[in-house]
Parts: sequence; structure tokens; C-alpha cells
Amino acid sequence: MKQIREYKKKDLVQMIHIWNEIVDAGEAFPQMEFLTFESAQEFFKEQSFTAVFEFDDAILGLYILHPNNIGRCAHIANASYAVKSGERGKNIGGALVLHSIEMAKKLGFRILQFNAVTAINKSALHLYKKLGFIQLGTIPGGFLTKDNKYIDIIPHYIEIK
Repeated sequence: MKQIREYKKKDLVQMIHIWNEIVDAGEAFPQMEFLTFESAQEFFKEQSFTAVFEFDDAILGLYILHPNNIGRCAHIANASYAVKSGERGKNIGGALVLHSIEMAKKLGFRILQFNAVTAINKSALHLYKKLGFIQLGTIPGGFLTKDNKYIDIIPHYIEIK
């Protein structure tokens, strides 16, 4: 059975593997530290919402959703998405983004903003354009890759209706 649902503690081992794989690649997530079981428990629990894409008891992807800022800007959400290698290109990421938009709406957010979409993340750039996200411009050298190269980031947003 295929579903997107709120994560459970039993999912953490698979979630950590997917998350750390992307951190290790050093091309998309700003984090440099790997999640341990203990840090993952805290990290995923502190989000406004954490979801997994499950297929036949296997976690193939996940997302986190939380405020992008505080106070007068707390109505703007931010999210990160992770799809297991070998499963990319199967519209799992698209399903996660659409689900996160609906969840953001349920949680009272009015905008979903991505701060650091790297210019080399072509699949994400294509997906966000297809879904109607607006590019805010380019921040030259805004992201430091694993091999110590600075690459551009392209912030995006979409109004939640």
C-alpha cells in the first residue's frame, strides 16, 4: 500500500538513512552533521509536521515542515524533502511537495518558501516550476558543497490558497 502519513518512531531508522544520504552528498541540504538515532528523534519531533512516503512498509521519502521564521513572519512555512536514492524520478518528491502544501494550509501557513534550492538541483527546480512556485532570484555562491565549492541558490515561494 502506498501512502503519505505522519512519521512514527518505527520509521526513524529508514528516515535517518535517507536523510543522511542527502547530507553526505553535500549538494542539497545545508546540514553538515549526520543524524543519529537520538538526534533524529528530537529533530523530526520538533518540526510542525514530519511525513513519510511509505510503500509496502518501506519508507521511500519524507519531508519536514516548520515555520521559516518567527513572530510577524511565522505564517511563512519552510520545508525540506528527501527521496531515497534509487526511487528518484518516480514522482515521490512531487507527491511529498503537494502533501506538504496541504498540510501547511491545515496548519495555518499562508506561504511556503524554500531558502536554499541549489542551482544544480535540476529535478527540484523543474518540479517547483511545474507546481507554480515563483523564483525569487539567485544568491551567488550561497551554498557550500561537500567538495568546498560555492554554488548559487535560488529561493522559491508559493502562496497557499
